[in-house]
Amino acid sequence: MRAYLELVRAPAALTVLGDTLVGAREPLRGRRLLLPLASVALYWAGMALNDWADRDVDAVERPERPIPSGRVSPEAALATAAGLTAVGVGLAAVAGRNAVPLAAAVWSYDTVLKDTAAGPFAMAACRGLDVLMGGRAVLPAALMAAHTLGVTVLSRGEVHGTSPRVAGAVLSGTAATTLAALLRRPGLAGVASALGYAASVGAAQWAAVRDPSAGSARAATKAGIHGMVLLQSALSRNASFVPLVLPLARLLSRKVGPT
Repeated sequence: MRAYLELVRAPAALTVLGDTLVGAREPLRGRRLLLPLASVALYWAGMALNDWADRDVDAVERPERPIPSGRVSPEAALATAAGLTAVGVGLAAVAGRNAVPLAAAVWSYDTVLKDTAAGPFAMAACRGLDVLMGGRAVLPAALMAAHTLGVTVLSRGEVHGTSPRVAGAVLSGTAATTLAALLRRPGLAGVASALGYAASVGAAQWAAVRDPSAGSARAATKAGIHGMVLLQSALSRNASFVPLVLPLARLLSRKVGPT
């Protein structure tokens, strides 16, 4: 079971629970309460598929991962990805939403686009589509996508390091996203969440500017993943309570890495 928890990077899924809350114009009720669970299933599907697609690279760069270490077979990882995709699409359908475009974006990213110049933009599109699965909140979806773009760009330096220029550009994007969030939700709760997002994510990215090593890139990526929760809260009253999962996500990430 631990191998599969590592395969899907289970604790990181706590950071997608708020996506559809941000996308919805009103609190989720009834069958639409299934939407956050659909997001989790599709997120886990993408993580399993990512490891299946990267199995040859991970055999060299990350031999401790579940597939190259032999704890999960490639066939089992692919079946896990397919099964979780079906669960996510099914849950969304029961909730009255079409998650097929999101599922297609996830599979396209992992199997075709990830290592291309379009890769970070494809990942950003996945996050934006997840937000839009909750409703038609276009600006919040765009801001979540922009943050995801920066996190994905930095994550490319997790093994060999990044560069001050790249880290600086991502930090500038975080500053712009913070400003947009402050303008969207100027109340006390929104401002507190936005400033918390800027402080936690921005500090790690600034550290990567000063020291663009692989370790700094990993730390900035991890901070960016957890920062999703604070950004969700900054963008929507529906997600005001979501930061309550952040301590749990950070605690669990010590057991199972989110990157």
